[in-house]
Amino acid sequence: MAKQLSAHDVIHQIFDSETSEEEEMQDASCSEDVSEEEGTTESATELETTDEELSSSDEGPAEVAVYGMQTQVGQFSAPQCHNRHFHVLSRVIRFDNRETRHQRHQNDKLAPIRELWDKWVERLPLIYNPGPAVTVDERLVAFRGRCRFKQYIPNKPAKYGIKLWTACDSKSSYAWNMQDYTGKPSSGVPEKNQGQRAVLEMTEGLQGHTVGCDNFYTSYNLGKELLRKKNTMVGTIRRNKTELPPALVTNMNRDLFSTKFAFTDTHALVSYCPKKRKNVLLMSTLHKDACVSTREDRKPEAILYYNENKGGDDNLDKVTGTYSCKRKTLRWPMVLFFNILDVSAYNAFVAWMEVNPGWKEGKTFRRRLFLEELGKSMVTPLIQRRQNIPRALPSATLVRDIQTPEPGRSAGTGRGEKRKRCTLCAPKDVKTGTVCFKCRAHICKAHTLYCCQSCA
Repeated sequence: MAKQLSAHDVIHQIFDSETSEEEEMQDASCSEDVSEEEGTTESATELETTDEELSSSDEGPAEVAVYGMQTQVGQFSAPQCHNRHFHVLSRVIRFDNRETRHQRHQNDKLAPIRELWDKWVERLPLIYNPGPAVTVDERLVAFRGRCRFKQYIPNKPAKYGIKLWTACDSKSSYAWNMQDYTGKPSSGVPEKNQGQRAVLEMTEGLQGHTVGCDNFYTSYNLGKELLRKKNTMVGTIRRNKTELPPALVTNMNRDLFSTKFAFTDTHALVSYCPKKRKNVLLMSTLHKDACVSTREDRKPEAILYYNENKGGDDNLDKVTGTYSCKRKTLRWPMVLFFNILDVSAYNAFVAWMEVNPGWKEGKTFRRRLFLEELGKSMVTPLIQRRQNIPRALPSATLVRDIQTPEPGRSAGTGRGEKRKRCTLCAPKDVKTGTVCFKCRAHICKAHTLYCCQSCA
C-alpha cells in the first residue's frame, strides 16, 4: 500500500535539498509505493485512483503569458531536486488518514479533505472586512470524474463539477466565506428552504451589510431573518412565490419600461417590464420608496443597485479561471485543493491591493505581476537551503544568484532581459536577450560558451 503523505510532508519533500544519491534512493522507494498503489482493486475505494496529476492540460493564453516567459524558466527546477520526484509525490498526496476514512465517510462525504477544507474556510474572514454589499451565489468547480456529489448545472460553463456556496464582496470579489454542497443528506429526504439556509450560513457574523442573491435564494422569510441580524437584502424573486400579489406578477397589457411597486413595513416589491410581455420581479428590504431613474429605459433604482452588485461570485469564477494552478486529475479532493490555491492567491492579491493601492500603478496586469512576485517569495527560501546545484544552466544560475548574491547584482536566470545589441558583435546590429551571468553584458549565441556543472 502506498505511503500516505500529508500536504505539509509533500511540500517539504518536493523542495527538500538532497544529494544525488539520496534522490535516486527516494525515487526508487516512491516508485515502489506507486506500483503497490496501482495494484489495489477498484472496489477498495473510488478516491484512490492514481493518475498523472501534472499531465498535459489545456492552458489558456493567460497561463502561457505567466508560465511561458523566459524569465521564469529557471524557477521551475531551481527549488526542487527532481522533476520525476514531483510527479510521483503528486500522485500519492492525501489530505487525511486513510485508515479511518471509511468510518468518517459514512457521515461525511467530504471526509478525504474535510480537515484541510474547514481550516481554510475558518481563515477566509480573518484578514478582510467586506464592503457594504455582499453577493451570495453558487460556484461550480469543473470536474467530470467519479464523485458521489457531482452536480450538473446547465447554465454554468463547465456544466459538471463540485458545487460550492460562496459569499463574496461585491466590489472586490474577495471570497469571504465558502461552503461545500454534498447533495442530499444521508436520510434521503430533500432539504426544504435550502436557499434560505445557505444565505443565512454564508452571512453568519455580518452586520450592516446588504446581501445580493438571485431568485433561487430570495424569499420573504429570508428578508425577515436578515433584518433580524441587522442586514438587508436585494434580489430577484421567482414569480411562483405565494407572497407576490397577482397585480405585480402579470405582464399582460403592460407598457414598455413601466414599473409597479408594492410596499410593506419591511419589504419592497418591484415589477419592471424591459420587454413586451416580460417583467422582472425584485424584492428588497433596503429600498423604501418608488424611485425610478431618469435613463431612457426608466429602470427603478432598486434594479440598478442589484445589477451593480450582483456579479461578485461570477467575477471570482472569471479571475480564478484566468490564472489557475489546476491540472488534469481524476481525484476530486485534488480538484478542491487546486481551488483552494486559486482562491487563496486571489484573496491575497485583494488584501495586498487594499494595503498598497499605489502598487504598480498604471499597469493593466497587476495581478499577473503579483502572482509572479508571490511565486518568487515562496520558492526563494527553498532555493536558499538547497545543497546540490541543478544541471540546467538557467536553474543553476538562479540558485547561485540567490545563495551567494553579489553586490549590485540582482538574481536572474541570464535570459529574459530586454533585448539589446550584442557587445561583442559591434558594429553589427545583432539583438539578443541573453546576458553574461557575471558581467551582465548582452551576448549573442555565437559568443556564448557552455560548460558543465563541475567547471561552472
